[in-house]
Amino acid sequence: MIDVEGLALTRREQEAINHPNTGAVILFARNYENPEQVAALIQSIRTARQGPILIAVDQEGGRVQRFRQGFTQLPPVACFADNPEWAEPAGWLMAAELLATGVDFSFAPVLDIDCGISEIIGNRSFSHDSARATQLAGNFCKGMRSAGMAATGKHFPGHGAVAADSHLALPVDERDLASIQAKDLLPFKQLIDEGLEAIMPAHVLYPNIDSQPAGFSEFWIQKILREQLNFNGAVFSDDLSMAGAAFAGDFPARAKLAQAAGCDMILVCNDPDAAGQVLDALPVKADPIRERRLLAIRGQAKMTWQQLSASAQWQTFSTTLNQLAHDYT
Repeated sequence: MIDVEGLALTRREQEAINHPNTGAVILFARNYENPEQVAALIQSIRTARQGPILIAVDQEGGRVQRFRQGFTQLPPVACFADNPEWAEPAGWLMAAELLATGVDFSFAPVLDIDCGISEIIGNRSFSHDSARATQLAGNFCKGMRSAGMAATGKHFPGHGAVAADSHLALPVDERDLASIQAKDLLPFKQLIDEGLEAIMPAHVLYPNIDSQPAGFSEFWIQKILREQLNFNGAVFSDDLSMAGAAFAGDFPARAKLAQAAGCDMILVCNDPDAAGQVLDALPVKADPIRERRLLAIRGQAKMTWQQLSASAQWQTFSTTLNQLAHDYT
């Protein structure tokens, strides 16, 4: 999964998108001006690919919402602890708006438990209570699916108990496995049982459990996620450009380690040269199981932007969620 620089594609980006190893493009705020522009950009990406490609974005709500002007302002999901009836409508609206512009999926929901430690997670978490977070996140996923979008739970097995920001450093969580299983893994376990389609592991090291950070760990991805939790969906690495991935060496080394651990798709963002190195260096062989997992993430839009904005459901939900976002700030 690679990214692009601006509001329209350059020739170099068109070539990178059509590289045999490119499987997806992630969009950021710099790629967005309005719904019409981003829909045209997405269509140009699909044209450049000349084949199947996934389009992703981080559209959680609150601090992490890449598309804003013209979209509903979504509150941080922590607000649903006090407004639980709006978790499912929020999931539907977030997904429906993105799908109407051609985006396949958002990297949502956050399943981390707020332990009052991590500022980078904070109100991106549904709750400090595992059972409450699980219920609210499950309802959010239900709303996403009703709109036609697969859900991606992050950051497995839990990023909420470390103070360091994995964008800037490699966080270290000293807890043992029993502690994490009793708290952080509960939302992942329940949502996997409910059909969670994708997961993103954390750039967090749990040294009392395994010597590798979760996104580079066969123990976490193969033994815990695949075998113990019976997860059959897609695993997306977190961004290999983050400082939490630097321990593994250069970008091809990071990508190969994540791939060997069991990641189905590798993210390299905000560094076109690094993305190019990974595209050229990483062996990606035909794998029907991986392809099935990734194809299941494709969006299934049910309305155009015009149909969506004209619908009474969207108008009601958008008005209320805009107000919740305003009230929560």
